[in-house]
Amino acid sequence: MGNKKGWAALLLCTLLIGLLAGCGGNNGKEAQGNQGAANNDSKAPSSNKAIKLTMWGGVPPEAGPQAVVDAWNAEHPDVQVEYVRFVNDDDGNLKLDTALATGQSVDLFVNYTVTQTAKRVESGAALDLSSFSDYDIDEKIGSNAETWKIDGKYYGIPTKKNVQFFALNKDALDAAGLEVPKAWTWDEAKEYAKKLKDAGFKYGLVQHMEPFADPMDSVLEKNGYVKEDGTSNMDHPLVLKWLETMNAMMKDDQTTPPLGEQLTSKMPVENMFLGGEAAMINIGEWLIRSSNNMKDFPRDFTIAFAPVPRLTENEEDFITSGGVGDFISINANSKNTEAAWEFLKWYADEGMMPMAAGGRLPASGAVDQEAAIKSLLGEYADTYDQESLEFVLYGNKAPTFVRKLPQEMVDMRSQEYEKFFLGNQSADQTVQAMVKRHNEFLKQN
Repeated sequence: MGNKKGWAALLLCTLLIGLLAGCGGNNGKEAQGNQGAANNDSKAPSSNKAIKLTMWGGVPPEAGPQAVVDAWNAEHPDVQVEYVRFVNDDDGNLKLDTALATGQSVDLFVNYTVTQTAKRVESGAALDLSSFSDYDIDEKIGSNAETWKIDGKYYGIPTKKNVQFFALNKDALDAAGLEVPKAWTWDEAKEYAKKLKDAGFKYGLVQHMEPFADPMDSVLEKNGYVKEDGTSNMDHPLVLKWLETMNAMMKDDQTTPPLGEQLTSKMPVENMFLGGEAAMINIGEWLIRSSNNMKDFPRDFTIAFAPVPRLTENEEDFITSGGVGDFISINANSKNTEAAWEFLKWYADEGMMPMAAGGRLPASGAVDQEAAIKSLLGEYADTYDQESLEFVLYGNKAPTFVRKLPQEMVDMRSQEYEKFFLGNQSADQTVQAMVKRHNEFLKQN
């Protein structure tokens, strides 16, 4: 029994010495070789395990994103993408920012404003794409992409063509002897709204709140939010003109809903246009999602399209809301940035075509424009005036802007003009209040 115990002890010591030598006695080459052998072993789990990417975006999955990732996943078993939806509002963006800050699973994410992007770049969440040299963003997307540069660099790819327009009841325009405009002013739009109301519509014009204040930004993006002396330019004469024009349409002509009523009732302006209560609507390409939904929004009229009117008389001084958006960034802390980059390039150039059916047209020049419009209109193409649609999507050469005003000032401005439209302060008082509050902001920043 004693000999057996001695041999057992000796055997145990020999095994321990061998294990210690195996752990610390090589210079790493043997370990690398063993790892390589493991990787080449067909039974090793790492050889068959797909990379998983998680992409966060604000569009409902059924409106295109799920079809996009399904198409990618079918062709790339080694890299599988999951789509996570966040609502594109303050709470939803906070949810995304929290996920980025706390290391939750986010490999790619969509930014919807330049200011959001800048904050995420500052926090270190967005990857600088200059490390990749196999995709020329300026060449593929065009000059509008530069709007999204932060300190001269791209921290993502803008993937969607932004288009704001007036959608028009063409049957009503024809009956009233009105042309579909290719360039016009707010004064002309005001007259259109009068004639169309006289033709029997409840409203000549309704406006989605997203582009409602764009006329101000058109002026201030062109001329500067700040004057040369460093003070606010929100008292530009055309800002006052916009306030007075809208107020006259709401109160004097009654051709557009009072803003207070629209906000308190959460007026469904798309329904009103598609249902025949309003002859024109100021909106963007997302209208097509509803106008193609003949089950919920049956209509018997043709929809035509016109550029958004301008406040300035001189057409050459006009820039319009638009450009490119859906700016997709790669999380700088992702463990799979190379795989995310391959997916992002594919998404921009060919993968996002299913998004067109939901109103999101690809921005990349690599995309077939005719195919995109066909996907956009689907089976109801004959219910649209396609010539005017093609013009506002691709033919209108007016320069575009993406609003860069900080969100705090966007909110401040809306607080002041709402007081005016509710009758609680004059147009001059509104302009001066905006200037005062903007100047205070400028001093603090």
